[in-house]
Amino acid sequence: MDFLKKLWPTPFKIEKGNVASFLIQLIIFIIITAVVGVLIGVLSGIPIIGIIFSIVGSLMGLYTLIGIVLCVLRFAGVV
Repeated sequence: MDFLKKLWPTPFKIEKGNVASFLIQLIIFIIITAVVGVLIGVLSGIPIIGIIFSIVGSLMGLYTLIGIVLCVLRFAGVV
């Protein structure tokens, strides 16, 4: 559990049943993903460096997905 708290500290700020903190954390994950996704989309158009940015974009999407799942689990009181 400590490993998860080190990599994803923000979902663990959510209290069980607190809708406000849950929505704030979800909005933060979605906005950050959208902004960085657009930047990576623009930079992935560069032929050689585009492969690296595509990989970084995939890893960021995975990080966000796990963060959102942790938010939902923390809100439900499972984690």
